[in-house]
Amino acid sequence: MAAAGTGVAAGWRPVATAALGSLFEWYDFYIYLLLAPVLAGHFFPLGSEAAALLAVFATYLSGLLTRPLGALLFGPLADRRGRRSAFLLSLLVSGLATLLLGLLPGFASIGWAAPLLLLALRALQGISLGGGQGTAIAYVAEQAAQAQRGQATGWLQAAGSLGLLLALVVLSVSRGVFSPAEFAELGWRLPFLGGALLLALFALTRLRMSESTVFQRLQAEGRNADAPLRESLFRYPNNRLVLLVLLGATAGPAVVWYTGHIYALTFLTETLKLDTGTAYGLAGAALLLAAPGYLLFGWLSDRIGRLRLIMAGCLLAAVSYFPLFNALSHAAHPALADFQQRTPIAIAADCGANFPGAGSERNTCDQVRDFLLRAGLSFHSQPALPGHAFTLRVGTRELHSFDPPRLQAVLRDGGYPTAADSARVNYPLTLLWLTLLALLAAMVFAPLAAFLAEAFPARLRVSSLSMPLQLGFSGFGSLLLLLAPAMVSASGNIFMGLWYPIAIAVMSLVVGSLFLRDKLDRDLHA
Repeated sequence: MAAAGTGVAAGWRPVATAALGSLFEWYDFYIYLLLAPVLAGHFFPLGSEAAALLAVFATYLSGLLTRPLGALLFGPLADRRGRRSAFLLSLLVSGLATLLLGLLPGFASIGWAAPLLLLALRALQGISLGGGQGTAIAYVAEQAAQAQRGQATGWLQAAGSLGLLLALVVLSVSRGVFSPAEFAELGWRLPFLGGALLLALFALTRLRMSESTVFQRLQAEGRNADAPLRESLFRYPNNRLVLLVLLGATAGPAVVWYTGHIYALTFLTETLKLDTGTAYGLAGAALLLAAPGYLLFGWLSDRIGRLRLIMAGCLLAAVSYFPLFNALSHAAHPALADFQQRTPIAIAADCGANFPGAGSERNTCDQVRDFLLRAGLSFHSQPALPGHAFTLRVGTRELHSFDPPRLQAVLRDGGYPTAADSARVNYPLTLLWLTLLALLAAMVFAPLAAFLAEAFPARLRVSSLSMPLQLGFSGFGSLLLLLAPAMVSASGNIFMGLWYPIAIAVMSLVVGSLFLRDKLDRDLHA
C-alpha cells in the first residue's frame, strides 16, 4: 500500500474495479440509444415508423430523467452504509435491467405491456447509473493519494467514453455476424444479454472489494450523517455550494461532453448523411484516440488545478464549436457543403400569418422546413413576395407550392448529393475534427470527478456531489438532444443548435470563475 501523497493509497485495484464497473454501466446505457431504430419496430405498434422511433427516444429520455432519482436513493445509502455497498447494488440493478430488456417480448406478443415494461426497465437503468456514478467517484477519490487524485479519477471518467466505444464495437461486430433481417429479428438482443452477463459476473467477483478507507474512518469515529440528503440539499451553506457546483462545474462539462460524443455522431449521420457504419467507425476511432486525454488531463489537474482546466475547456468549446462543426461538414460531406455554398435556399412567406381558410400556407412552411433540414440543407426565411403567399427559392429557381417530387428534381438538377460519397470523404480530417471534439469533452470531464469529491465534506460527499452531477448531465446535457434540433428547425440553419452548448459553457465559465475555488490540498478524511 503506497503512502498517502506518494501514490494511490490503496493501490490501483480499487481504481480498476470502479472504472470497469462504470464502463459496463455506461455500455448498457448507450447500447439502447444506438439500437433505437431497431427497438422501435419491436416494442411499438406498426404504422408510423417516425412515431415509434420518437417513442423509443422518449423511453431513452426516461433513463436520463431518472438519473437524479438514483442520486437521491443511492447517495444517502453510500453516506450511511458505505460506498462499496451502494456501488455494488447499482451494478447489480443495472445488470438485471439490461438482462430483462434483452429478454423482453415485443408488442406483437404482449401488446402495450411491451412499451410500458421497456419504459420501466429504462428508468431502472437510469436510476442505477445515477446512483453508481457518484458513488464510484467518491470511492476512487477516497482511495487515491492526494497527489494522484485527479489521475486516479481520470480513469473513472474515461469509462463513459469507453463504454460508448464498446457499444459501437459490439454493434458493428453483431451487424457483421448477422444479416440485416436476422439482426432486426433476434440479433439485436445479444448486445443486451452479453452486457448484462458481463456486468453481473463483474459485480459478483467484486463482492469482496474493500470499503473506502475514508468511510471506514467515518464509521469508526461515529461521524456518519444521520440525514445526509437533508443536510446536503436543505441546509446552508452546503445547499448553496450544491447549486453553484451545478451551474458552474457540471452543466458546462455536461453539454461539452454530449456535444463532442452524441451530438457530433448524430450530426454525421442525420445531417451530413454519412452511412451509419462509416460514422460509427470514425466516432469509435476518435473515442479511442481521445481516451488518453482523460489520463493526461486528470494528471494535469493534479498539478495546475481541476477548476482551471474545466473553465479553459468551456472557453475553448464556446469559441471553437462553430469552426469545428463547419470544418467537419466540409471534410465528411464536401459535396453537400459545396452545393450549399453555390445554391442559397430561401423560404419567402409569412409563415406565422393567419391566412384565410385552413391556414395551409403555415403547413406548407412546416413541411418545407422539415424536408430541407432532413436533407441537411440550411435556408433563410424572408417576407412573402408581392403576389405570392409562398415562394421557395433554390438558387435561381422558384417554386410557389410544396411539391416534393418537383423539389427533389430541382435539387438534383442543381447537383444536390442525396448521400455522402465515400470516395470524397476526407477521412483523416473528419477523424481529426471528431478527435478534437472528443478531447474537449475529456478536458472538462476528466478533472470533474476529483473536483466534486474535494468540494464536499466526507460525511455528505456522495449525497452532495451526486445531485449536481446528475442534474447537470440529465438536465442541461440531455436538453441538448431536444433543444438543438428545435433551434435548427426554427432558424433553418443546420449549425444553429450549437448555440445551446455554447451558452451553457459560457454560463459555467462565468459562475465557476466567480464563485468556485479549487481545493487540491483538501484532506478527504476531514
